[in-house]
Amino acid sequence: MNIFDKGFSATEAVIRYLDGDYVVLKPGTFVRCAITGKPIPLDELSYWNVDRQEPYADAAAAHQAFERYGLGA
Repeated sequence: MNIFDKGFSATEAVIRYLDGDYVVLKPGTFVRCAITGKPIPLDELSYWNVDRQEPYADAAAAHQAFERYGLGA
């Protein structure tokens, strides 16, 4: 089944974030930004925090998380 098949529904993936990479624990098509709640397609995922295990939609959301939680918090 692919995204063009009738009845396809996007599912949220479960990811383990690593330094410079990630491992898919439960397959899906997207993850949800920890700051905005916006769905992020896996092929567009570029920003995350390894310590907090959180994905971010873009650099602005990653910066907002940094400001909110501080370095290494």
